[in-house]
Amino acid sequence: MENREYDVVGIGNAVVDVIARVEDSFLSKHDLQKGFMQLIEEDAIENLYSDMGPATERSGGSVANSIAGLASFGAKVGFIGKVGHDQFGEVFRHDITSLGVAFETPSGDIGTGRCLVMVTPDGERTMSTFIGAGTGFTAADLSKDMIGKAKIVFLEGYLFDQPEAKKAFHEAARMTREAGGKVALSLSDAFCVDRHRDDFLKLVKEGADIVFANEKEATALYEVNDFDDAAKSMAADCELAVLTRSEDGSMVFADGNPVTIPPEHVEKVVDVTGAGDLYAAGFLYGLSRGETLESCGRLGSLAAAEIISHLGARPEISLRTLVNRA
Repeated sequence: MENREYDVVGIGNAVVDVIARVEDSFLSKHDLQKGFMQLIEEDAIENLYSDMGPATERSGGSVANSIAGLASFGAKVGFIGKVGHDQFGEVFRHDITSLGVAFETPSGDIGTGRCLVMVTPDGERTMSTFIGAGTGFTAADLSKDMIGKAKIVFLEGYLFDQPEAKKAFHEAARMTREAGGKVALSLSDAFCVDRHRDDFLKLVKEGADIVFANEKEATALYEVNDFDDAAKSMAADCELAVLTRSEDGSMVFADGNPVTIPPEHVEKVVDVTGAGDLYAAGFLYGLSRGETLESCGRLGSLAAAEIISHLGARPEISLRTLVNRA
């Protein structure tokens, strides 16, 4: 890819992650479906937060996590997302810019979003999210300058839940392609796909060059039960389909041709929060550097393995150290 100011610019929800360990009984008590993300209102998230106990708070959001991972690899990155004029907004802005990420989106009047990440003893994460300022994200929040200087613009499926954000995604895709960049899309969540299947399919077929999805998201998008059927459909709909399969590794389809990436061994899975986000970070880092698809997938697997070995969705080591292992 040609030399540009940014390797990747991400567009997504700017939220503060609140991460805590809980027992399965806590999920049952609050009627939470294990392993999924649900959107809740501000009063509900305050009630849940008050019952969680000790927690870690830091800037988060799916694509924001990917961008942070890319920064750890040494990539030149930027992020576009909405925060509020409040303490959580200040936490997000300070945290992400301290990582070397360009973040210039003006703050809005709606409170900053929060995501409560509840991690059970088996490492599975269940999330309850208050989108907050993200509900006010529109095409007016897009930075034409930043998008025009990016090799890849990475769109977050979670943000797609907002009507005006859907319009913004199509505008961002148009701006990216006009500037000669590539559009990457993460489907983010199977429930999100169910809510907006037709719109996602349109974006996959017409607006995205690179699509990231796990098994649940891919089968939900095409309304099939078999992963292979979903993979074939996605491979036919986009230039580059990147499908993750947890302990079974991942598959990449370039112009319909499959490349299988083996999983990385992890001694103990502590928390799967951010595994897909960091896989995307590693993959996009390799892609922005012109690496083979095998190397891109390997970098993704290495980054994901690092993340699930500890609590939280941000790396505890410099991901640059993983490059030579790919």
